Amino acid sequence: MKSHHIHNVLLTSEQIQQRVHTLIDEIAQDCEAENLVMLGILRGSFIFLADLVRGFSQHNLHPRVDFIILSSYGAGTESSGTVRITHDTNEDLTGADVVIVDDILDSGRTLSFAKELFLKRGARSVRTCVLLDKKTNRAVDMDADYAGFPVGDVFVVGYGLDYDNRYRELPYIATVTFLEE
Repeated sequence: MKSHHIHNVLLTSEQIQQRVHTLIDEIAQDCEAENLVMLGILRGSFIFLADLVRGFSQHNLHPRVDFIILSSYGAGTESSGTVRITHDTNEDLTGADVVIVDDILDSGRTLSFAKELFLKRGARSVRTCVLLDKKTNRAVDMDADYAGFPVGDVFVVGYGLDYDNRYRELPYIATVTFLEE
């Protein structure tokens, strides 16, 4: 792991929770309760997804929840450009209204891949929800249906986002600065 420093809190825990609550309301307005499936892209989405799902009870939404692991980063800080399924969902998506939840929309490859995959598997609709939207690095034409916050071209950690599988536990989102060695 490179020498690095975690600093500059971009989003506080309070800001994140406030936005999560508005996203819950937005998703609830658009989704049918009958066959809703929330699919988190592990590992970065697990905290965000848990907070979203907990809030759905106030809207009488009771989605099925599952996860898929899609990887394009490995231990690096930039996408390799190739998306791989390393763990697949077990949910039958036939006729389902699927909401894919991810931590960050960066190149767009992962979400585009997942959306196409779930539509091929028979989902009635597929929407995407991301905590962070980094439009500067888009490699494919992809926009999230629901986005928490825009973020610039910075590397961030916290609230599920990691650097080399560390810092996911931080209740806020902060930038990472890599130090010259």
